Amino acid sequence: MSEKITLDKLQKNLDFFSKMYDVVRLVDPVAKNVMEYKNNCIVKTNKICYTYWKNGCICDNCISVRAYKENKSFIKLECSPNAIMLVTALPIETSEQSVVLELFKNATDSMVIGTGDYTKNQLISNVVHNINDMVIKDPLTGLYNRRFLDDRLPINIIKATVNKSPLSVIFIDINNMKTINDTYGHEAGDKSIKLVAKAIKHCIRTDTDWAARYGGDEFLVCLNNTVNEDARSISKKICCDVVSKTINMQSHNVSVTISSGVITMFDSALTAEEIIRLADEKMYESKKQNKKKC
Repeated sequence: MSEKITLDKLQKNLDFFSKMYDVVRLVDPVAKNVMEYKNNCIVKTNKICYTYWKNGCICDNCISVRAYKENKSFIKLECSPNAIMLVTALPIETSEQSVVLELFKNATDSMVIGTGDYTKNQLISNVVHNINDMVIKDPLTGLYNRRFLDDRLPINIIKATVNKSPLSVIFIDINNMKTINDTYGHEAGDKSIKLVAKAIKHCIRTDTDWAARYGGDEFLVCLNNTVNEDARSISKKICCDVVSKTINMQSHNVSVTISSGVITMFDSALTAEEIIRLADEKMYESKKQNKKKC
């Protein structure tokens, strides 16, 4: 579907949708609020959309954000604690706000995953988990990928702005990556990337923070509700963790180092592109200083 549903079409089909699906709701995919449709108007409520899943956090693979940004419908399977839900997200055309129609259908007992041999069917919950990971995870490091970053960072920025809380970003780059690849081969490069990813995972909070492989040997870490001083401390901790390890290639222990830049947004809103650019510039300043020390 390439066009948004108008409010007129929504009104005509709302009863039909309610008969076909177990749950029908409107959401603001940016603010994460549930909306209500009253008297031909869409009204914001105090309900948070992800409370439906009872996990207390934004869904990793939010198709409503994608439906809104790309102006087309998306479908996915979502695991709740007790069910597998087929979720469809359709953008709604309004002049004032971002709105997406979400349609939920319980597929726990009605969907089968198989290859013709019904004695070897997979658990659908495992299939859903694997599919979602393929969409948002980097296969080499297990960190989130660029797609996740592009969807999630703007949401975290909006949340920090609304809550008037600090948000810090660390941009990380592996030093001398070309030399490592040229000297020991691309296997050494992959091992270096994995080493840095492991250090990042070890040093950040798994419940509130996240990290993504930005591309190649670059990483971005998002630290929610974190002031600059604490973010710098975490950045230093990651650097020390990386330096304390080595990778073994051709009977040689190869040292890996990184450069990082930290930017904190507080009391002044920045776009995702701006905060990434500023953190990247800080990282390059750090890289220049490291070269001077050498």
